[in-house]
Amino acid sequence: MSPAEQTFIEHRKLLFAIAYRILGSVADAEDVVQDAWLKWSAADRGQVADPKAYLSRVVSNLSMERLRSARHKRETYVGPWLPEPILTSADSAEDVAAAESVSMAMLVVLETLSPLERAVFVLKEVFDFSYAEIGAAVERSESAVRQAGHRARSHVQARRPRFEADRGTKRAVTERFFAAATGGDINDLMQLLAPDVTLWTDGGGRVRQALRPVEGSAKVAAWLAGVTKRPYEGVEIADMMAEVVDINGGPGVVFSAAGRVIATLTVALDADGRIAAIHNVANPDKLHAVADGIRRG
Repeated sequence: MSPAEQTFIEHRKLLFAIAYRILGSVADAEDVVQDAWLKWSAADRGQVADPKAYLSRVVSNLSMERLRSARHKRETYVGPWLPEPILTSADSAEDVAAAESVSMAMLVVLETLSPLERAVFVLKEVFDFSYAEIGAAVERSESAVRQAGHRARSHVQARRPRFEADRGTKRAVTERFFAAATGGDINDLMQLLAPDVTLWTDGGGRVRQALRPVEGSAKVAAWLAGVTKRPYEGVEIADMMAEVVDINGGPGVVFSAAGRVIATLTVALDADGRIAAIHNVANPDKLHAVADGIRRG
């Protein structure tokens, strides 16, 4: 292995983590990291004093550029657009800040930021880069990134989940929710759902899902109970396998059948331990990373 390859591999995990949080897409993040490798392998590395800073700059700019081009596609997406889920480990989720930054609920909030604000927020709040380092990374003045960071923080604080439950509570609620949903008992579901709960389902026009967010406990419970009473994509609910695993920094459910992953489901809780948000990703194009992770596991 060449020194260039060894240096890149040392930083690859960080580079993917930055790109994924800016883009919300595993496939796009992997493409960005590959493009960063091509730039790194062709660079005059003798002039690079700090490889981590150099590579972070390359990845941040490539990610912002890709996010700008992806915005139009996401605006014309069929139904709600949700981030692409990834499997995470319980060990990595012990870092509460890192786990929250990769949660579905947080990534949905980050989607409302501009590309610059999102990059600045990720580099500062998640990876603790200084404003000087961020300015160099995104090729803006330090004062400009401070302003972008302030706007991003204010925006995120106004929209982020108000409460982050501990892992044990979240896992217990997720398991109870899964049991109630598959049992089709609306009364059981209603006890778990916050009155203003919102369900987002992402099928991307590829599979049958709600085309708008479902809001309110009664409507969400009725929708979930209805789904469990009929086959989904030709598969009977009784023939599906479901497993509680770590998805995006916390407990979630992976549904599988006929040798393929069909959907993922994650929840966010309110301060009373009730489910305030449900994110259900079923677009087959967004399930490759989870499927690959399960096969490797």
